[in-house]
Amino acid sequence: MSRVVRLTMAQALLKFLDAQYVELDGVEHKFVHGIYGIFGHGNLLGVGEALENMGELSLKYYQAHNEQGAVHAATAFAKQKNRLGIMACTSSIGPGALNMVTGAATATVNRLPVLLLPGDTFADRQPDPVLQQLEMPHNYGLTVNDSFQAVSKYWDRIQRPEQLMSAALNAMRVLTDPVDTGAVTLALPQDVQGEAYDYPVEFFAKRVFHIDRRPVAESSLQRAVGLMQDKKRPLIIAGGGVHYSLAGEELREFAEAFNIPISVTQAGKSIVTWDHPLNMGGVGTTGTIAANRLARDADLIIAVGTRLTDFSTASKTAFQNPQVDILNINVGALDGLKMSSTFLQGDAKLALASLTRSLKTLSYRSDYTSDYLAGLKEKWNREVDRLYSLEAEEGIVQTTALGVVNDILTENDIIVAASGGLPGDLQRLWRSRGVKTYHMEYGFSCMGYEIAGALGAKMAEPHMDAYALVSDGSFLMLHSELLTAVQENLKITVIMFDNGGFQCIQSLQKEHGSPMGFGNELRYRSESGKLDGDYVRVDFAGIARSMGAKAYTVTELADLREVLQKARQEPGPTLVDIKVIPGTHSGGYESYWRVGAAEVSENTEVLAARAQHEEAAGRAWKW
Repeated sequence: MSRVVRLTMAQALLKFLDAQYVELDGVEHKFVHGIYGIFGHGNLLGVGEALENMGELSLKYYQAHNEQGAVHAATAFAKQKNRLGIMACTSSIGPGALNMVTGAATATVNRLPVLLLPGDTFADRQPDPVLQQLEMPHNYGLTVNDSFQAVSKYWDRIQRPEQLMSAALNAMRVLTDPVDTGAVTLALPQDVQGEAYDYPVEFFAKRVFHIDRRPVAESSLQRAVGLMQDKKRPLIIAGGGVHYSLAGEELREFAEAFNIPISVTQAGKSIVTWDHPLNMGGVGTTGTIAANRLARDADLIIAVGTRLTDFSTASKTAFQNPQVDILNINVGALDGLKMSSTFLQGDAKLALASLTRSLKTLSYRSDYTSDYLAGLKEKWNREVDRLYSLEAEEGIVQTTALGVVNDILTENDIIVAASGGLPGDLQRLWRSRGVKTYHMEYGFSCMGYEIAGALGAKMAEPHMDAYALVSDGSFLMLHSELLTAVQENLKITVIMFDNGGFQCIQSLQKEHGSPMGFGNELRYRSESGKLDGDYVRVDFAGIARSMGAKAYTVTELADLREVLQKARQEPGPTLVDIKVIPGTHSGGYESYWRVGAAEVSENTEVLAARAQHEEAAGRAWKW
């Protein structure tokens, strides 16, 4: 007869999580590193009690200050760990739980594992309606936690303590899946968290989930080789899957063996350093002119570990060669079959190695000359140098400030960003000196990810410095985890580009007929009744100081380099508020992005923009 141990459901859950490991390439990794969250009546006496009183647990608790921020930090942790380690996030019921929904969607869109443990209403319904309970008269079994079903890859509600065992194993199945991972939600009724059960001891034994690399099928490999052998102008688009597969070396060897230029998505950037001769930078809407011209003329796109989103494909207008085909290397069919691709299913590391071996037997090589590729790269480098050196009498140009930051940071520094105009500047201009040092959340482009994400990246890579590159709009949405960094004395540096509001959206308006932009700048309401008065001046450095961080404000370009050096020497969390000229971010380079332009308007410029979109849509792939 199996031995048992009597534990509450919450105690059993944490004991189980503490014993979970993953293995890749013969190396074991502890999977769950800690619990991040905020306590309330829905989880304090269940999960909270277990964390406080179970002395044998190695799980570290981190106090969050916004539940969404907690999930962002956990997501960034998993991303920086290449999905080989995660954090769990806990909340109370009601608004605490709902605050995590946006974070859950961010994780799922980006295929990053995060475990969410929201408290739930009482399973026995005795005190209904409990504080913060949302009563739905048509279905009394619904709670706010049902909202997570739309944004989770696995969802369960544990109504009895013994249900934990099947739910926990299914949660691990999804969290460790290289294809179908994302947010996993286990809704925990607060009474059930405290109920005890005689759990079998075997449930808590060390369990190792083996992440086996999927080899490519020989028939698929031969189809890929057959497609490639007659193609003369291929282009690689490397996505985040290359990072997660640890396939950077194989990608570099593949490109070098056949003289194939490399372009990258936001998630794939820094898979090779910026100065590699074949690295042409970002592709698509926020891409470089070098990569976009290669994409335009390519007769073969080799997509590796990418979702082929609208930004990397310029809303499916980037590839204009009539003979272009797409070879898609991906472990998942959802991505691998997009845009009528020839699908080479398999782990990126194994697939690239197999493809390299097969093509070498055919003496394959692209038709690009070294001079042509070097010329494209040199032309783009000159453009970056120009944008990094712009000056203006009105103040600091955003791209110039970014250039100074880029020059100060080293190959051991991680930058974290997510939204606004900065992703465009960073995808185009940022020169990544180290591998896996460019951490961009652009699947959901979630404002407010940046500071929490930098904290998560720092937790994952404590020996590296993490920098959150953030605009004033995102900072105002979510900067609460700066306080967590102060509590934990974790050195993150927040580089603020204060540009007076949502300038990239302001630019999008102006590009589509708005003469001055509408509703996107941080301005006072004027006597006209519109938000077109003076800029609201915010002391962001003061906000950071009030939380216990060090902070600096920069208004002169001449001071920026010295301030960044001082910030680097600070032992704890630091913020540098750079007051930049609004609207001085970079623009597009022979690229396109489809947005919903109005078909009818009193503004003739809007109608002209609509006509341009219709023309572009005629050049786009239709599926």
